[in-house]
Amino acid sequence: MIKTFYKNQTEVAEAINFVLDSYWVDEIKEEEMIQTIKDIIRNNDSLLYKNGDYTTIIKQRSGKRRLEIVSRIKEDL
Repeated sequence: MIKTFYKNQTEVAEAINFVLDSYWVDEIKEEEMIQTIKDIIRNNDSLLYKNGDYTTIIKQRSGKRRLEIVSRIKEDL
């Protein structure tokens, strides 16, 4: 189990990367990945977004493909 509350944007980006990378190598199931990403978004909204877009640190650390997936999951929240 991964924690879902973080102190800064770097930790949030690392957590997102860890969850998605774990899913891509079949270490966790899709349902668990989706739920964990939803929890991270819900609990760290102020660290993820600024003026309706991802913060620069999140963009740089997580990359385009990961953030596309996070955006799709966020639409279902």
